[in-house]
Amino acid sequence: MLSTFSSSRRCAAVLAAAAVLLSLGAAADAARAQAPASAGAPGGSLAGDYIAAVVNQELVTAGEVERRIEMARANASRAGVRLPQADELRRQVFDALIEERVIITAARDSGVRVDEAELDRAVQSVAAQNRLTMVQLRERLRADGSDMTRFRATLRDQLLIEKLREREVYPRIRISDDEIEQHLAAQRAAAAADTQLNIAQVLVTVPEGADAALLAARRARADLALARIKGGEPFDRVALELSEDGNRERGGEIGLRPAARLPDLFVAAVKDLKPGEVAPAPIRSAAGLHVLKLIERRDGAAGGATVTQTRVRHVLLRTSPQLSADVAAQRLNEYRAAIAAGQRTFEDIARQYSEDGSAATGGDLGWATPGTMVPEFEAAMNALAPGGLSAPVLSRFGVHLIQVLERRDLVLEPRQLREQARNVLREQKFEQAYLEWAKELRGRAYIELREPPQ
Repeated sequence: MLSTFSSSRRCAAVLAAAAVLLSLGAAADAARAQAPASAGAPGGSLAGDYIAAVVNQELVTAGEVERRIEMARANASRAGVRLPQADELRRQVFDALIEERVIITAARDSGVRVDEAELDRAVQSVAAQNRLTMVQLRERLRADGSDMTRFRATLRDQLLIEKLREREVYPRIRISDDEIEQHLAAQRAAAAADTQLNIAQVLVTVPEGADAALLAARRARADLALARIKGGEPFDRVALELSEDGNRERGGEIGLRPAARLPDLFVAAVKDLKPGEVAPAPIRSAAGLHVLKLIERRDGAAGGATVTQTRVRHVLLRTSPQLSADVAAQRLNEYRAAIAAGQRTFEDIARQYSEDGSAATGGDLGWATPGTMVPEFEAAMNALAPGGLSAPVLSRFGVHLIQVLERRDLVLEPRQLREQARNVLREQKFEQAYLEWAKELRGRAYIELREPPQ
């Protein structure tokens, strides 16, 4: 997730999450266009439900407004976010529901299609995420006053909206040559101020809370590794035999990366070393004991055209009226625990649960160059060591569980540098382009606001 939010952005995030319902019961609730409600409307409250707005051929009911307000408050309470005053909150929720109906009708009229096989997969995914068989899902919907037909219609709308947004918004984004040049110039300026280091390590892990005897045994293993290296054995051979990290197959080599992206302990330990030299003693970190070798030091200006690519995989759960961000994160934490315990493999979980095209390959997204992933995903990915599993990460696509498989350094050609810059700038402009597109759709829509019945 994003590490910081302004107060207004936190509030907006909670209001957006209010549209994501908290259970299958709430999903069924969303599928009932005319469900009775106990109170409320944009301008006040009533004992019964009524039509608050007509949007093209769609209706917004007062009951829906009240249910969304309740969910906004519940989400705000969990997130520790302060919401606006009641009247302003009702206005914002009502406005969000109107915009949702505008986009749904545009999606239906756009020619975008969701075939039955795709819809079947979405229904099966919802059932799997809620640990229900298809028979149990039907029973649950029936108990909540809905049925499979309406449930599938709600799911189809969500898939149509996602497809329309991707089809319509990206082509609206324009990146000029001047913007690319400015971005590349800023990158070069930042790189010039940052040395890049390629370090290899032999890692001897030390469990948290290790007693004196275990710590002594672990230190002896690290000292043995250092003694063998000083005695003339190749570092990569010792790393392959003794190291306990994900880079051991590469001889312990971490790869060329900016010093700012390396642990301060590592940077300090190799500061006075020449390439090819080994630190005189193992260093201690929270992970354990490290024997370090400096392979290469490159000043920032020389390394400006070199990027670190990451081979990454993920499990994606898309938030929808059937799955809130909180519930998706809970599911992913359960998957993470099962993987860490060795009960399931990442590939199996991705194939069974992930909701994107990478599911068939165990979630493998291939080699990612900086700027090709959305910022939230990329920030979490960059913080992981090879083999590491992220906490659940929220992006506009849903909630991700991320694992880094390996990294490599690649010298980019000028054409590749420009394409990378274009990708970064496109992602930076997406949100504004989406808001402008949604505003234009709304301006063309038929919207009739209705007063509460007297």
